Amino acid sequence: MGWLDRVTDQVDALTQARSLQEASCSAEAYTILDQVIRTTTDPYARADALVQRLSALINLGRTAEFTRAIEEASGTVRDLPEPYLHGHLDALAALAAQHQGALDRCVTHLVRAARALGAVGDVDRDTAWAWHDLAMAYSYLGFHGYALGAIERARQLGVSVGIPEETFAAPGIRLRNALALDHNGDSDGCLRVLRDIAVDLERYLGAGRADSLRPSSLAAYGYAAARRAALGDPATRGDADPIRLLGYGGDSARARDMRQLGQACLAVADGRPIEAVTRLDRARVSNETLGAAEPARLRSIALGRAGDHAAAHQADRLAFRLAAHRNDRLRDVYIDGVAARIDHEEMRREAARYEGEALTDPLTGLPNRRRLERYIAATVSRGERVVIGVCDLDGFKAVNTRHGHHSGDLVLQRVAGVINRVMRRGDFVARYGGDEFVVVLAGAGMTEAAEVGRRIGAAVRTEDWESLVPGTPVGVSVGFAEVSGSGPSLRSALHTAFEEADRAMLGTKTQSRTP
Repeated sequence: MGWLDRVTDQVDALTQARSLQEASCSAEAYTILDQVIRTTTDPYARADALVQRLSALINLGRTAEFTRAIEEASGTVRDLPEPYLHGHLDALAALAAQHQGALDRCVTHLVRAARALGAVGDVDRDTAWAWHDLAMAYSYLGFHGYALGAIERARQLGVSVGIPEETFAAPGIRLRNALALDHNGDSDGCLRVLRDIAVDLERYLGAGRADSLRPSSLAAYGYAAARRAALGDPATRGDADPIRLLGYGGDSARARDMRQLGQACLAVADGRPIEAVTRLDRARVSNETLGAAEPARLRSIALGRAGDHAAAHQADRLAFRLAAHRNDRLRDVYIDGVAARIDHEEMRREAARYEGEALTDPLTGLPNRRRLERYIAATVSRGERVVIGVCDLDGFKAVNTRHGHHSGDLVLQRVAGVINRVMRRGDFVARYGGDEFVVVLAGAGMTEAAEVGRRIGAAVRTEDWESLVPGTPVGVSVGFAEVSGSGPSLRSALHTAFEEADRAMLGTKTQSRTP
């Protein structure tokens, strides 16, 4: 067999494996992917196979193998410049971490996945599916708003490359959203969402488009129908049979979980609440499939139908406590915090790549004064126009006085991240000392500098300082000056420019204090 034949066979095998996973036949896909991994010498084919294999392991619920699979995939994907692979791997790693109960690691992967996928230029089927997997990860963790946004992105990309809209119907996302409402006491809201899910299924069935629905989606539609019945919402003519729908899902561990809990729902709906409780006692389901609170909530519904209202109330309180751990608002804050931490880590790595620790400020990870002076000298020597900006914090003394130096360090770290995020591509940011930062704008004039200064001031001013150092708002004053000179006169020109920028900064500070 020639080289071209081998490459064609690998592409066909990877395509077949992907189709099998879409059809919820992950065990078959795993066998094909394992063969590709053992035989291919192409780094892209190997990376694709390793990422797909991780997806298969997650679908099969083989938790013990997640860590090794992630390490193998990361080792191959790390050296490839394809953002899709990085984004898809992080989305799957988030799902794996969520199943393993590693919340911090899960959220970190979510942030990285969204950034990598957002950087993908060429749209293709793989990118659409990567957004789908990211949506699933958001959904299983309880970030329902993020999940809906990501699945809409997947649907838009999918339609643009010929994937039917209903392929990314993803009823499981809205199902988990509905159940979260019920777990937190909003049963009416839950029923409204469940009815909307039923309407969507009826629309697809009526249009003859059911064949494009994934087996896992059909299982989710089935559970939504069963859950409506358990809440006492009567089925209407045209509603699909939940028992038949729950039979779909292939070898998916999540589909098996929905079948077990769905049977308990249908037992409640059929007037057999004690059987439902017995089924729940025997069920062995992942806390992540439909939320940790779902079995307890179903037990409460069943016990209430059986007339044991004291036990039903106790089960309902347990469900509410479990649901409290899924508070979206707190986790949204957590995502923002992890994003800021990743920014900080990336700044540290970038600084280390140029100079190493000797030229890096250890607190903020930014280049230090020594590195700053070298950078300006190198830029001016190339004949480029350079404007420097001195940024001095307002209110920082009060932070140290009222909250201590540890809080002051946290403020400096956050300010470093804020300034770095609003700079233009190619601009340079350094910590000059104390609470003073310096920005260097190569190829810019004073007009551009004024706009950069406005962005820095607005970004620092609107940061949520109240949650970090209550009662001590933090601002920044910025002054700019152009560096004029090169060669032997550069040191003198740089000193002059810093003095001018410092005076401009003090002038800005004085103006801000004037009523």
